[in-house]
Order: sequence, then C-alpha cells, then structure tokens
Amino acid sequence: MTSQVPAIELKGISKAFGPVQANKDISMSVAKGAIHGIVGENGAGKSTLMSILYGFYKADRGEIFIDGKKTEIPDSQAAIRAGIGMVHQHFKLVENFTVVENVILGAEDGAMLRPSIAKARKVLTELSEEYGLKVDPDAIIEDLSVGHQQRVEILKQLYRHADILILDEPTGVLTPAEADQLFRILERLREEGKTIILITHKLREIMEITDTVSVMRRGEMTNTVKTAETSPAELAEMMVGRKVLLRVDKKPANPGDVVLKVENLRVVRGGVERLKGVSFHIRAGEILGIAGVAGNGQTELLEVLGGMIPASGGTVTLKNETIDISGKHSNGQTRRARSIGHVPEDRQDEGLIMAFEAWENTAFGYHKDPKYNRGFLMDNAAIKADCADKMERYDVRPPNPRLPARNFSGGNQQKIVVAREMDRAPDLLLVGQPTRGVDIGAIEFIHTEILRLRDEGKAILLVSVELDEIMGLSDRIAVMFDGKIMGERLPSETNENELGLLMAGVTEGAA
Repeated sequence: MTSQVPAIELKGISKAFGPVQANKDISMSVAKGAIHGIVGENGAGKSTLMSILYGFYKADRGEIFIDGKKTEIPDSQAAIRAGIGMVHQHFKLVENFTVVENVILGAEDGAMLRPSIAKARKVLTELSEEYGLKVDPDAIIEDLSVGHQQRVEILKQLYRHADILILDEPTGVLTPAEADQLFRILERLREEGKTIILITHKLREIMEITDTVSVMRRGEMTNTVKTAETSPAELAEMMVGRKVLLRVDKKPANPGDVVLKVENLRVVRGGVERLKGVSFHIRAGEILGIAGVAGNGQTELLEVLGGMIPASGGTVTLKNETIDISGKHSNGQTRRARSIGHVPEDRQDEGLIMAFEAWENTAFGYHKDPKYNRGFLMDNAAIKADCADKMERYDVRPPNPRLPARNFSGGNQQKIVVAREMDRAPDLLLVGQPTRGVDIGAIEFIHTEILRLRDEGKAILLVSVELDEIMGLSDRIAVMFDGKIMGERLPSETNENELGLLMAGVTEGAA
C-alpha cells in the first residue's frame, strides 16, 4: 500500500429502487495499491454500490472521492476518465461484434475506425500473451464460450489502463486453475500500484487474494477487516447473520434402477461437432457430476437432454422409453411432461424472460398445469399465490411476485429458476452451474435441495465448473474435454489434480 490517501473513499452512499433500499448510508475506504474484497448475500447491495462507483447508477445521497478528490461520476465515461474500469457479473458485450470491436467500443481514437482496430489488435495480442488470456481478436462474441467471453471483459479493462479495477464475480465461469491464473494477474497489477475491488461469493478467493474485506448485509456496510485477521467461517457468519455449513454434508447414495441412459450422443453445431459419441447412465437416487472447462460440450449436452437443440445422432432413454432427440417433437414442454426438470446454465438468456414479472417466470413450461388453469383461462391469481409460496420457501428477496425478473439480483434470479424446476421433484433433474453468482447462504440451500431430491430417489445430472461443488455433491464424476468423456471417477478415489488433468485432455497414460 503505497499512499496514505485512499484510492477510493465513499461517504454516506444511499440508493433506493422504489420501495427497495439497495444501499443505506454506506461509507467505505479502499487503500491505493490494495486488493479489497466485498462480500455479502445476494441482494445485499454489492453490485449496486459498485455500479454507482462506475456511473451506471446515480446515488440518491453521498459523496465519492478518488485519490482524495471529490469526484462526480454521472456515467461510465466519467468513471473511465477517472481511471475506473469494471468487469460486470453479466457481460456487457455486443454479441455480433468481434473481440477487437468490443474492446475499442467507447474508446476509439477518432472517427476512422481502421487505425483504432489495428492499434487495438496489436495491444490485445500483447495483453493476451502477457497475461495468458488468449483469445482470437477477430472472433465473433456469440461464437465464443462463456469462459472466453469473460476473458474479453477482463482484456477490455486492461486495454483501457484502468488504475482502479472493479471485478464483479470474475471467476464465476472459470475453472480453479483459470481462477488461479487470474489471481496471478491481479497480483501483478497490485505490484504496479493498481487498486482492485473484488466482489465474490467465494470465500476461498477472498482469503487467497485480498488484503482487506468489507461485509455487506441487507444494503448496509456491517464490517471491514484485514483478511489475515479473519476466517471463512467468521466471514460467512457476518454475511448471513448465522453460522453456515461450508462443506456439503451428505449421506451415502442408495442408487436404484437406471433412469437415464445416453448412448453415442452426437451434436453438430455451426458445422463443428460439439458432442462426439457421449455415453453414460444415471440411476435413481444418485448424482452424476460432469466436470470440465466451459466450452467442451457440457452446454450442448444439457440443451439436447432439455429439448432445446436437436442431436445429430445417438439415443437417449428415460426409464427404458426412448426420447425423441431429433428436434421435431422434442421441445422443453415435452420434456417437462416426461418429468424432466432443467436448471439451465445461463439464467438470464435461457431460464428467465427478464422483462416479465416473477410470477410469470415461475409458470413458464408449466402453464398447462391444472392448478394454474380455470377452464379455458389461466388462473393468474393461483399462479401469483404459488409464486409467493415458492419465494417464501426458497428465500427469494425481495419476496414480490410482481417485480420484473431484471430487478432481482443475479442470485435471486437463480433462486426463482431453481424454485420453478426443483419444487416439482422431477424424475430427472438437469442442473447447469446451479450456484454461479450465488451467495454462501444460498449455495448451502441449493445444495441441500439437490441432495434432498437425490435422497427421494431422483436422478440428477450436475454440470459445474466448480470442482469443489462437483467433488462435494457427486456420487460419480465424468470429465468432459473436446466433446468427449475422458474418464469417470468416484469422488473418494480422485482429487482435483487428477480431474484437472482430465479436464485438460490429459489421459492417465499420457500423464
């Protein structure tokens, strides 16, 4: 820490969205050249506070000081001029633009784009090599995996030479190895005098990389401590207001008959073979975890089984009955009629309609349920009442069925999807990244619900980039690489190093 003057000082920041008080009289100081963590439950106000600092929102009250000088930040351009860059939890990328076009967007050198693009491509290549964040500058964003899109967001801020870098859940789509690589980048930036604010739900990251950590709860700043003087258990209790179980506590599985059998499943997408003869089975009362770096076929696997895209070959049977995977009659509605629930990987694009209210989102895919209908008409009052019940049981905040999905925090959006899909106890549950961007208390709850369904005899396919989640929940683990299953392991007979090698395509013989 190289200066007595804080890089950032917030004084009395308050922000309300209608009746919801997102931030209440928050004061915080961040030392120059430090990595400062911010933790709190979903809806605690962390992202709102940082969005005020970055100029996305304007505070109702309060002051911002940058390097000791009072600074007005009415918009993100003012934040960039003040040396602030932000990597958002949900990417701010134009999907039909190239990587280099996204990087220079808003930071062009003049009216002529060609010189800006040429310069950006050169700098981007240098940054990619220097920080190990390799990505094709000319690739179209929508053609990139989620993990590669995250790299673009980070590179975009590095390109703009931000002195203060805000990262909102930056490792949500990264493997532990990729997260460790990011931490090395952050440490180098700190050594150069950069100031970094890290918003994360992962206490391992807080303990490993930060110098200080601030805890928020229900819109207020409750404590700031030196990281070396606290512990994960203490931070979790400060966040939630109670003791939290930080490990998965489960009974041994009691597998029954085979529920799902997948044989030689193939998918060709955009002329590229994404699944290359995938085969596995799941029994009643067990969890099969799929580990792998994002972009190796897990998404396509979930989408085929969930009826979202057609397969190019192979067979899928559910309780010995063949499922149509041709795409002609295999939509998600048909899957739900067969008692298949699906929590998709991307809650905003695939799990919710963001402009629709919570009660409408809880009925999607289940609108033909008799309890939601009254004759030929939808019973909206019944749907709203059912939504309110789910919100209470799944602790969705705020518990308002009439609030549009976009107005909930990311973790509470996830709870809405989880409540819709898990509450009906389907015979087969497809779960993609169940706790991405979810706070420690909600992680505990979602893990408990997944295990409850397993113990009730349901079959569960779990896809996650979080190896500790895969290790903790799964009864068997299959590792995917380049559209293929590299191997299957029992959690008790493997470790993260072995799984990491398989995730990188290294087989036991090659190792």
